[in-house]
Amino acid sequence: MTPAFASSFRLGLLCLVVLAGFSGIGVRLYHLQVLEREPLALIAESNRKQVIVHEAKRGGIVDRRGNLLATNRTYVELGVDPQVIRDEDRDKWPELAALIDVPLEELEHRMRTRTAAGESDYAEDVRLVRWRRLHRGLDEPTYEQVRELGIRGVYGNRTYRRVYPSGELAAHIVGYANREGRGTIGVEHAMDFYLRGEDGWMESERDGRRRELMQFRTREVPATDGLNIELTLDSMVQHVIEEELGRIVDEFSPKGATIIVSEPDTGHLLGLGNYPTFDLNHYNVADIAHQRNLAVTDVLEPGSTFKIVPVAAAFNENLIEEDQVFDAGVSVVKYRGRRVSLPRDHREMGEVTVEEIVRQSSNRGVAYMGLLLGERRLYDYSRAFGFGERTGFPLIGERSGTLHSVGNWDGLTITRLPMGHALSATPLQIHYAMGALANEGMLMEPRIIRRAFNERDETVFEFTPQARRRAVSERTAERVSRLLVRAVAPGGTAPQGEIPGYEVAGKTGTTQKIVDGRYSRQHHVASFSGYFPASNPKVVITVIVDEPTSAGPSYGGVVAAPSFRRIGVELIPYLGIEPTRPGRELAHRGGGGL
Repeated sequence: MTPAFASSFRLGLLCLVVLAGFSGIGVRLYHLQVLEREPLALIAESNRKQVIVHEAKRGGIVDRRGNLLATNRTYVELGVDPQVIRDEDRDKWPELAALIDVPLEELEHRMRTRTAAGESDYAEDVRLVRWRRLHRGLDEPTYEQVRELGIRGVYGNRTYRRVYPSGELAAHIVGYANREGRGTIGVEHAMDFYLRGEDGWMESERDGRRRELMQFRTREVPATDGLNIELTLDSMVQHVIEEELGRIVDEFSPKGATIIVSEPDTGHLLGLGNYPTFDLNHYNVADIAHQRNLAVTDVLEPGSTFKIVPVAAAFNENLIEEDQVFDAGVSVVKYRGRRVSLPRDHREMGEVTVEEIVRQSSNRGVAYMGLLLGERRLYDYSRAFGFGERTGFPLIGERSGTLHSVGNWDGLTITRLPMGHALSATPLQIHYAMGALANEGMLMEPRIIRRAFNERDETVFEFTPQARRRAVSERTAERVSRLLVRAVAPGGTAPQGEIPGYEVAGKTGTTQKIVDGRYSRQHHVASFSGYFPASNPKVVITVIVDEPTSAGPSYGGVVAAPSFRRIGVELIPYLGIEPTRPGRELAHRGGGGL
C-alpha cells in the first residue's frame, strides 16, 4: 500500500459525516427560518423596537384656600439590565448595595439572574431579562451617587409617587391613590379620571447596545398631566375638628365619633372628621376598618335630633302653635278609633306646650305631632328632609339609611318615628336635615368638590351649590329655629352648647342602640346638631359619639354639646362671625368658659 492510498471505506465514511453535518445545519435552518420564523421574528422585532412611556403627572388636591392636601414627589425607580453588566464592575456592587439599602447577597442574585426563570437561555419556556428592579423609589441625590459609580447596565426611570403633606388630616375625604396610581377611596377615587391625566408614549428603535436610534422615531404622543382639584374643605376648620375628636377620645374612649361642619346656604362641607382614622401616607398598613368614612357608611337611629321633622311638619301644616298644650302625662291615646300607646319620657312632665316639648325634648309631646300629621304626611316630610335616601355625597360608600314606606309600618310607628326611632340615618343625613332649617327650609346637596383647574390656575369646570328641594317654608324654619334656641339656653336639654354672645339653635340626641334585638341601657349614641347665629346662620355643626364611656349619663347634652361649643368658639374669629347678642364676653378655648 502506497502512502497516497486511501481506503474507500474511510473516504465514504468521511463523506457521510460531512453530509450529515450539512444536513443537520439544513434541518436547523429550516426549523429556524420556516417552522419558528414567526415567533423568532417577533422576538427580533421586540428587541429592535421600543415603546417609551411618558408618565403623566397626577393632579394635586388643595383645600379652598390653596393648601396642599395631596401632591406628587419625584422618585427614581432603579433597575438593571443583567445582559450588559461587566465583570470589572463587580467590585462596586457592595457600595451600590449600601447606597440603596439592599443586602449584597440579594443584589448579586438580581444582577446575575439573566432569565425570567433563572435557567439556561436555551430553554424554550424562559425569556431574557432586560430589566430587573433594584429599588422602587430613590431620591435624586442618592440616584446621582449611584450614577457616579458608573456601573454599566444600572440605570433609573423617573416616576411620581403620591404623598400627603398633612398625613391624617381629612383622610376620609382626601382618600389615597394606590401604588398603581389609581384612586381608591375619597376624592382620589371620585375624581380619578381628572386627576390621573393621560400617559404619553414614543415609538422608536435601538441598536445592539440598546441605544436609541433617533432617526427611527416614528410616533410620539406627549403626556397630558392631570387636573388639580380644589375642595370646599378648609384645613383650619378640619384641624379644629380633628383636635376636638382627639379630646373626645381622651375623655370618653368611644367606639367611634363623627364631626361635620358646613355652610348652610351653599351646602359646602368645611370639614368632616371621623374617629378612628389613619395616615394617608401609610394606608397600606392601616386597618381597613379605620378607612371607613363613618359619616356616610354607618347608620344609626337619629333619636331626638329627628324631632325637628315632625315639629316643623306640624307648623308647616298649620296644625300647632307654640303655646298649644298637650298632655304628656298620659300613656295611651285614641287614634282613628284605636288605642295607641305613647313612648316614655325621661321624666314625668304633665301638660306641656309645644315650646316645652322642644325645649325639654318630650317623647310623648312629639308623638302627638305624629298623630296630628298622620302616616302619609309624617312619611312625606321625613323624605322631604332627606331621610331614607342618599344625600348626593360624591364619594363612594354612602348608604341611604332606612325609612320604611307607610304600608310597612306597624301599630307603634306613628308614635315612635317622631322621636327618631323606627328609622336609621347616616350622620351626614342628620346634619343636612338640620342644615335645611338653617337655610330657611331649603335642603341642600352636600358639596365637597369646588372646582377642577389646570396648571395655569384656569378653572376647567366647577361644582355650584345645588338645592335638592324645599323641606318647609321659610316662616316655618324661622319658627322652629326660635324653639331650638331655647333648647340650647338654660332650662333646655343642651345649655352646655350655648356660646355667649351668640344665639345657638340646636337639638340633642341620646339613642339607645339595639343589641340582640333589644334597646340596650349600656350602649348609647350621644349627638348634638345645631347652627349659629340662629337669625343669620353661618355654620352648621354636628357631633355624634358612638358608645361614649363616662362616669355619668352619656346624654347628647353632656357628651356632644360641649364639643359643639368648643368648635364654634374656635370658628368665630377664624370665619369672622359677628355676635348677635352684645354684653357677654366670648369664652375662648382653653381660657375657661361654661
